[in-house]
Amino acid sequence: MSAPAPVHAEDLGWWAVSDAGTAGAVRRAATNHGRDLGLPEPRLADLALVASELASNLHKHAQEGVINVRALRGDTDAGIELIAIDSGPGMTDLGESMRDGHSTVGTLGIGLGAIVRKATAVDAYSRPGSGTVLTAAVWGQQAPPDAWSAGLTRPITGETVSGDGYQLREIDGRHQALLCDGLGHGPLAATASRAITAAFRTAPPVRPAGVIEHLHRSVSHTRGAVTAVIDLDPAGTVRWASLGNIAGWVVGATGRRGLTAQPGFVGDRQRRTVREYEYPLAGDAVVVLHSDGLTDRWDVSGYPGLLRRSPLVIAAMLLRDAGIRRDDAGVLVARLAGPS
Repeated sequence: MSAPAPVHAEDLGWWAVSDAGTAGAVRRAATNHGRDLGLPEPRLADLALVASELASNLHKHAQEGVINVRALRGDTDAGIELIAIDSGPGMTDLGESMRDGHSTVGTLGIGLGAIVRKATAVDAYSRPGSGTVLTAAVWGQQAPPDAWSAGLTRPITGETVSGDGYQLREIDGRHQALLCDGLGHGPLAATASRAITAAFRTAPPVRPAGVIEHLHRSVSHTRGAVTAVIDLDPAGTVRWASLGNIAGWVVGATGRRGLTAQPGFVGDRQRRTVREYEYPLAGDAVVVLHSDGLTDRWDVSGYPGLLRRSPLVIAAMLLRDAGIRRDDAGVLVARLAGPS
């Protein structure tokens, strides 16, 4: 039996939670898109509550809080996902804080508990004094299996679209993922990124170097993009091929190992031979790819337990703490299996 296709996530926007009115804007955006996706009315009501509580909690308790809203499409169902990121006081006991009735500020304390009850899937990471990342998805019927990979992109300050993009696919029992960064910023960079992710979805079932060769032939009409492709073999190997300054890392409990990059960009008419590299991948390790919209001076040893969280939570933490506001930013995290 073949594995279900990866969930496709479409970025619907970022909201800075600067005042109480943002909760209404986030709720309306989430429910309007949920209705467009065909979510039934009871699930739309759950989605409205989840969105309102997430935004209200950020406004009341957090600092520099933002929410990303995404549309999710699977094989047979669809949903809306919200990613709340802040640099606030954080939580000492995340599990206790998400229980109904818990409060640290004299409120009713039902917000996080209501999110857990009403959302289809929830994950989070928090540390005292270092803020919180919380993801909540509301699906029309039932959530698909835990994601083996997730990506997150954010546009440069002043733009509404990001030139960074990512895509996932499954071929011949292996997982492949792509991260790209369209040259420049704004709509033209986003157009190049969308062309590359679309070509990746329909690429032949070959290894990363062959995929990049296919992308070269498919997107020469665009301004091009620096691009990396990984292939996760269940036997415990990651294969990697890249052109340009997409950074790649194998990250485990004992540290991280950089993946060898190659100069150039996809779509360059004077392209060079694409090399492919293999690296061992332990079962508890993750692969992290990111554009130059993130500094490479991050270290997961400062985040105890983070590697046990979902790929999306890991990506959101890295984007928050290593992201650069003067550039588009994109990060992708993949693992061999779901979180333990």
